[in-house]
Amino acid sequence: MDFDAVLLPPRREKMIQAGYWLNKTILQSLNEAVHQHPDKIGLVSYKTENQSETSFTYREMLHTANRIALGLKRLGVQKQDIVSCQLPNWWEFTLLYIACRRIGAVLNPLMPIFRERELSFMLKHTESKVFIVPKIFRKFDYEKLANQLQSNIPSLEHVVVIGGEGENSFEKLLLNHGLDKDPQILNTLNDVTISADDIAQLVFTSGTTGEPKGVMHTANTLFSNIVPYAKRLHLDKDDVILMGSPMAHQTGFMYGLIMPVLLKAKAVLLDVWDVNVAIDLIHKHQATFTMASTPFLNDLSEAVMESHQSLDSLKLFLCAGAPIPSTLVQKARQNMGVKVISAWGMTECGAVTMTCPEDDDERSFNTDGLPLPGVEVKIVGDDGETLAPMHSGTLMIRCCSNFGGYLKRPHLNETNAEDWFDTGDIAYQDEQGYIRIAGRKKDVIIRGGENIPVAEVESLIYLHPEIATVALVPYPDERMGEKACAVVKLKNPEYELTLPALLEFLKTHKLANQYLPERLEVWGELPMTPSGKIQKFKIRELLAN
Repeated sequence: MDFDAVLLPPRREKMIQAGYWLNKTILQSLNEAVHQHPDKIGLVSYKTENQSETSFTYREMLHTANRIALGLKRLGVQKQDIVSCQLPNWWEFTLLYIACRRIGAVLNPLMPIFRERELSFMLKHTESKVFIVPKIFRKFDYEKLANQLQSNIPSLEHVVVIGGEGENSFEKLLLNHGLDKDPQILNTLNDVTISADDIAQLVFTSGTTGEPKGVMHTANTLFSNIVPYAKRLHLDKDDVILMGSPMAHQTGFMYGLIMPVLLKAKAVLLDVWDVNVAIDLIHKHQATFTMASTPFLNDLSEAVMESHQSLDSLKLFLCAGAPIPSTLVQKARQNMGVKVISAWGMTECGAVTMTCPEDDDERSFNTDGLPLPGVEVKIVGDDGETLAPMHSGTLMIRCCSNFGGYLKRPHLNETNAEDWFDTGDIAYQDEQGYIRIAGRKKDVIIRGGENIPVAEVESLIYLHPEIATVALVPYPDERMGEKACAVVKLKNPEYELTLPALLEFLKTHKLANQYLPERLEVWGELPMTPSGKIQKFKIRELLAN
């Protein structure tokens, strides 16, 4: 794969001189951890289905990643080839990424919620050579779907199945091949030159134009965000990081997979969110930090209050993806004694703004934090001029962790000649420099921290033979932050359309369950501009009232 990461070369020298790009890879971090703490537990993986827990020392992490790398090489994976995976938060995910970096391959994590429609586009767009999936997860047959997809994707040479029983099993192909027993074969892993400027990760962000966009990151762009992130939170090798957010999402990937290795800390992975299991893991491993969306925080706080337990080890809970209600911050502080950190970021650059542990609690529900070191922000009006504090406008960012561009979509990079990236969000900045996201120009709905691609869902709803007009809009939900409401106008006013019937129709088009609307409104007319554009802000106001 030839990567068109056009945003990287123009700023490389400046980033190196400023000390933001460290020219360091996860391989170097892991080698340091093995050298300094070979027998320290670096990775714990809890699998809900069989309630099992698997642990690796840093030495074992390196050895196992090397075995996976040799298995990938035997499958023909070379430098810059793309390996896609659709995995939960399992140890195989973490070690697969390290294995890919060992041979210069690029990992493309895909959310477990994706189904045929999304996967078909993504695997073709990335020209993936290998696709790694669980056999069964949460009662869904991933192996069957992957095999169906393979027949229509010319580049996809191998489907590898974790927990599989045939010749394509992860265990047979990537773990128990015995190649690592031969020192000469093992030494071939040193034949590939790995650079911190190589594309290391390709992850999709929810599209607002009907197609997701593949975000390209290097070790330099990823590390330049993770290092100041950890410093602001005062995280180090003694911390234990619980990660229940999906590692196929940038949140889990950067701060649950890479950050623990960088810090030489301990990561505890949870594959299915279960608040009682999370509490048990926090107690057992003395977790000090976790990061997730507000529903996770609410669940944890409620469970602790009801059970009268204490979570003394947990010091910080970072929330991002949606505003945090003030009552939730206060409840978490009172019930758990945990400090809630507010943050805002994007797949394209990781966390951009964060509050500080030293801040008053109110900062976490009144703001989205201060820019991290290496991040510049400005709020501009329609004319492009920078606005004064407390005036809302378009949020522009220029940061060391900004991505390399969208794969095969450089015309969508939204970055000008001065490296300012248009986030598409409306925000204001207060006198102390704290940012507050006030709205979105982008037409997305954020449900529990996960973006719903509105344009794609609307296009499918329009296929319903009885629907004339549709607008998918958010409505507030105490637990999830937002949910999706489909507001429709019918072709025949006498037709009776129910939400279950609409959902059944959408499921026939292979739409992921998390993207399905959870409310239906049938209106005689939808508010329009004189030119015929639907006025979604008016619909949101009407729904709120």
